Amino acid sequence: NASYPAAITASLVLGFIGLSGTIAATAMPMWRVSAFIGANLIVMEELWEGLWMNCYRQINIRIQCKVYDSLLILSPELQAARGLMCVSIVLVLISMLITICGTQKSNCCGDNTKEKNIILAIGGVMYLLSCLTTLIPVSWVGHTVIRNFYNPEVVDSEKKELGAALFVGWGTAAILLITGIILLYSCNKRMSKEKQPSIDMHLMADRDVQKEGSVYLERTPSSLHKHQEYV
Repeated sequence: NASYPAAITASLVLGFIGLSGTIAATAMPMWRVSAFIGANLIVMEELWEGLWMNCYRQINIRIQCKVYDSLLILSPELQAARGLMCVSIVLVLISMLITICGTQKSNCCGDNTKEKNIILAIGGVMYLLSCLTTLIPVSWVGHTVIRNFYNPEVVDSEKKELGAALFVGWGTAAILLITGIILLYSCNKRMSKEKQPSIDMHLMADRDVQKEGSVYLERTPSSLHKHQEYV
């Protein structure tokens, strides 16, 4: 089936894009950025908050970044996001390696197609897990930013807007979801086609047995009839 190798190739390409997006979203300092509202309209610098550092971008495009001195400085959602995004990177890497091992040209499992299909299915599940571990922290941070933005009790200077890293994370999660679905659908389709010939062979064998039985039944009366005539 020509569509099966194409699906595997597409999943590898999308997996690489997903890995790049996950790494980029994790490293980018723009998870939360300053909101220019109210008194902040005249501020000449912009604050970026990321998982590992915060940066100040001044009006003359000069950027100064500082790594966080302690993990406790981060808000709970950013602390969770740091851990989950690192898990996402590891999961995507493992998913890509599993997908490569499950290809037909790989020496893993020899020529056992059934085991390779199982390996690819595991890779698809891993991609879906990486989608969740990417989507959860990005959506959590985004929800917190939006909630605080519309909270009247939060002063304008502390309100933030959605950073570019969040949009990269959402796009990456969508790519990882599509990759996992492609792998699982392809494996399911191929396993169904492999089961079909065995079912057909069983049906043909049953028909042959039925034919032999009918021939035997047809011969038995004739032989008895001849025996009676002879007597």
